Amino acid sequence: MIPAYAKPFTYQIPWKSSSVHSGDHRGSQRGLGFEYRGNLSLVDHPDVRRIDLRQTLRDPYEQIQVKLFNQDNTTPIFAVCDCSSSMQFKGRTRKLDIAKEIAASIAYSAFEMSDLFSFIAYNEQVIEELTLPLSHHVHQSFELIEQLTNYQKLRISAEGILEVPQYLSQHKGLVFWISDFHMPIHLIEQAFNAMSAHQIVPIVLWDEHEYKKLPKFGFGNMIDPETGLSRSIFFREAVRVQFEQAFVERKQTLEALFARFDTQALYVSDRFDADAVSHYFEEYMSL
Repeated sequence: MIPAYAKPFTYQIPWKSSSVHSGDHRGSQRGLGFEYRGNLSLVDHPDVRRIDLRQTLRDPYEQIQVKLFNQDNTTPIFAVCDCSSSMQFKGRTRKLDIAKEIAASIAYSAFEMSDLFSFIAYNEQVIEELTLPLSHHVHQSFELIEQLTNYQKLRISAEGILEVPQYLSQHKGLVFWISDFHMPIHLIEQAFNAMSAHQIVPIVLWDEHEYKKLPKFGFGNMIDPETGLSRSIFFREAVRVQFEQAFVERKQTLEALFARFDTQALYVSDRFDADAVSHYFEEYMSL
């Protein structure tokens, strides 16, 4: 059964898949696709379905010519999910619950495109019981991702992202990295370097209650995103401005880092919009 929160979107990859399995993406293997590759004589490629009459009539050696096409192939799709302490933050909706919706939607979309899908969860290390290798078993993916509903862990870091690359395929894949990216910049950079063989799509989960919808005046409790420790802060206008400015600067730093690795972030606040993902691919990864 497909969960109601799994909302498919359209995506495409800006490279030729090296897979040998038939799918919906442009491939580098010769086969029955739609991308024209060239011509060969019927002797060299005996496929009468692809006879090219125009080129046959033009051939000075009077050989029958056939058209060659590249096969449309599959590509590996990964949803990499941050399960560190900061993902427990809840404004209108808990971040990890939004991540669950996004991961299920990625799985559903991959299934619709006949692509292989893998889910990888991590905190201080890759969480083996919340990790699924590449497969076409979409319902198994939904069952595993649903387990995020009851996942609760505080005071735990995100350093397990550095283990994720060894769980990725050898063939170039599309990696959706779902996180609030509340981790050291050097850690994010290390992870990008380690996953540089793949196309990374950073999905940044930021909640306005973290930096915009703060108390206007008086004491409020703020929870450290990674340690889970709470401390009281006396809020006033200057403090609110300071929080907002910190997020503005953080966004600029992240976007500069993403640009170095030739990618753009997709920001998600309190709800997931599948159409926004489709638009993202149309704008940034059109073929």
